[in-house]
Amino acid sequence: MKHLTVNKMQLLVFQNHFALTIYLMQNGFEKRKSVCSNSTPQQFNNSTPPIKVLLLRFSSIGDLVLTTPVVRCLKQQTGAEVHFLTKKSFLPVLEANPYIDRLHTFDKDLSELLPTLRRERFDWVIDLHHNLRSWRVKWALGAPSRSFHKLNFEKWLLVNLHINRLPNVHIVERYMKTVAHLGVSYDGLGLDYHIPTGHTIDPTTIDPSLVPGSYVAFAIGATHATKRLPPEKIAGICAQLAPMPVLLLGGKTEAAYSAAIATSAGTHVIDACGRLSLHQSADLVRQAAKVFTHDTGLMHIAAAFSKPIVSFWGSTVPAFGMYPFYPQGKSDNITVEVENLPCRPCSKIGYAQCPKGHFACMNQIRDEGWGMRD
Repeated sequence: MKHLTVNKMQLLVFQNHFALTIYLMQNGFEKRKSVCSNSTPQQFNNSTPPIKVLLLRFSSIGDLVLTTPVVRCLKQQTGAEVHFLTKKSFLPVLEANPYIDRLHTFDKDLSELLPTLRRERFDWVIDLHHNLRSWRVKWALGAPSRSFHKLNFEKWLLVNLHINRLPNVHIVERYMKTVAHLGVSYDGLGLDYHIPTGHTIDPTTIDPSLVPGSYVAFAIGATHATKRLPPEKIAGICAQLAPMPVLLLGGKTEAAYSAAIATSAGTHVIDACGRLSLHQSADLVRQAAKVFTHDTGLMHIAAAFSKPIVSFWGSTVPAFGMYPFYPQGKSDNITVEVENLPCRPCSKIGYAQCPKGHFACMNQIRDEGWGMRD
C-alpha cells in the first residue's frame, strides 16, 4: 500500500515537472546574477548617486495594487529612480503613482521594448512576477536581480493534496523581501491607489440616493466564474441590505446580468456595471460606507482606501496570502467562506465552472445577516 501511495505522489509531481523545472531555472539564474551582492543591506547616503531600479509585475489589477508598498518604500527610503514594467492594459492602475518615475508597457511582445530597457542600465531588477516572461527580461538586461518566491509548489500541495505548507504571511510581506537587501523595510502604511485629477466621480450623478458615505458598493465581478457568487445569491444578499442603497460595480461581463440582479433585489439597488472606468469605480469604492466584494481587484483597491470590507471566497482561499491588506494595526475585513469543503480550494486562480458541478463553495453561503450592523 505504501508503494502505491508513493507512485501516485510521484505521478502527480511528474505532471507538474515543467513548472518545477522553470522554477529551478529561475532561481538558479537569480543566484548567478546576484552573486556579487552582499547579504547585508546596501547603505545609501546623500553623497551616493540614486540607484536605478526596474520593478516587474505584468498583471493584474489586484496584483499590481499589492506591489505598491514596495514601490513607495523603495522610493522613500532609498531615493531610487523607480521604473515599472507592466502590460499596457493595466497602465491605469499605476499611471498616477507618484513614486514611479517611469512606466514601461507592452502589449504582447516584449522584443521591441528590450533595447530601450537595456539602455537604461538598471542597477537592480526586482521581479515581482517571477515567470518565464520576467526571466526573459532579467536575462536580456543582465543586471543583478531579486525575485519574489511564488510558492507554486506549496500552492499545488494545497490545491491537489490539501496539504497546507504555505507560510501564514500576506503576499505583501513576501514582496517586501525582494528589496530588503537594499535596506528597504515595510513602513506600515498599507496599499496605495492614486486616482488621476479629472477622473473622480460624484456618486449622486448616478443616482441621488448615492450620498457619499451612505451606500454599499458591491463589486460583483471576478475574472473566473468560480470566484463569483451566482447572480441569484448576489440578489439575495442585496435584498437583505435594504433600505441602504447598494451600488453594483463591474465591467461589461457583469453588465450582462447585473440589471437582473438590481431588478430582483429591489429599488435600493443601483446598477452601474459596464458604464465606468477603473478610476471611477475606484472612486465610488472610496466614497462607499462599506464594500462587498469577491476575491478580485476592487477588493484590494477597497483595502487601499481602508474601507470596511465583506469578502466572499469560493474556489480560492485567503490562505494563499492575498486577503485584504490594511495599514498596520487596522483590520476591517469580514471573510465569508464555506469552510471544510473537501474540494476546496480547487484552484489557485479559479475556473470557468465548478469542476464538481455543485458549486457548494458559493451556493452554501448564506443570503441573510449582511446588514450594516454586521
